[in-house]
Amino acid sequence: MSLQIIFAGTPDFAVPSLEALIQAGHTLKAVYTQPDRPAGRGQKIHSSPVKDCALRHGLTVLQPKTLRDPDEQERARSFQADLMIVVAFGLILPKEILKTPRLGCINVHGSLLPRWRGAAPIHRAILAGDTETGITIMQMDEGLDTGAMLMKASCPIETTDTTASVHDRLALLGAKTLVQTLAALPTLTPEPQSDQNATYAHKISRKDAQIDWLQPADFIARQIRAFNPWPVAFTGDEKKPLKIWQARILPAVNSGGFEPGQIVRAAPEGLDIATGEGVLRIEKLQMAGGRILTAAEMLNARHASLLPGLRLV
Repeated sequence: MSLQIIFAGTPDFAVPSLEALIQAGHTLKAVYTQPDRPAGRGQKIHSSPVKDCALRHGLTVLQPKTLRDPDEQERARSFQADLMIVVAFGLILPKEILKTPRLGCINVHGSLLPRWRGAAPIHRAILAGDTETGITIMQMDEGLDTGAMLMKASCPIETTDTTASVHDRLALLGAKTLVQTLAALPTLTPEPQSDQNATYAHKISRKDAQIDWLQPADFIARQIRAFNPWPVAFTGDEKKPLKIWQARILPAVNSGGFEPGQIVRAAPEGLDIATGEGVLRIEKLQMAGGRILTAAEMLNARHASLLPGLRLV
């Protein structure tokens, strides 16, 4: 069954879903994405990954700042779409847009709803120590990720996973599950979500990534994995942070009387740091303005300042 579709998405996460719709033979009437914005150190204007993908396929791209404008709503209606598919678009869809397509709007969400509704489901799942996450394809309503569910697909969160690795797996799983959902759409029975079991994935701020060494080693390890690749867990001054990219727990090692945040041992295999409970081995880190280094590279460059007893604050 080929559908007339409006697609709305912005970041890398949405690209596999757009590609999958094209490969499945659906007709893309238009692709909505966020306006081009400055990014990077030079603040050059960049287009979104979804826009780049759509243009490669010769699709119509629209970049309104809002969908509350009556003219934009009329333009959406003019496409006479069967369905609007939303994947990490970044704009709220008003009621007028939600009811525009013949079959409504559906969303590809990166969690097993109703757990982790909201903006940062992957970060929050890793930070909470979840061992499983997945994709939910849901009908959209006026609430925040509250619509009835059409299909789910799960995947494990391994103890070495970062937000980057889970993001990439879920992007592909979302595309696969979306195509399966559309193929089975006439036979699916929407399942209402349980608000009682819902959790909310609050938007991530830089402050969330600041390490408190009084926390247990297992929490800090999850924090480091959750905030890789952004905003990156850090210790010290926010203006001159020491960023921590990779670490692991040393469960059988005692801190030996060192205070939380102090270096217990400095060796090429890692910097062992005392925490509120247990010892954490930092394996990759980055000084302000520098590149990402292994512990061995950091010791070669700064061996005199990374002696046992030094406190990371």
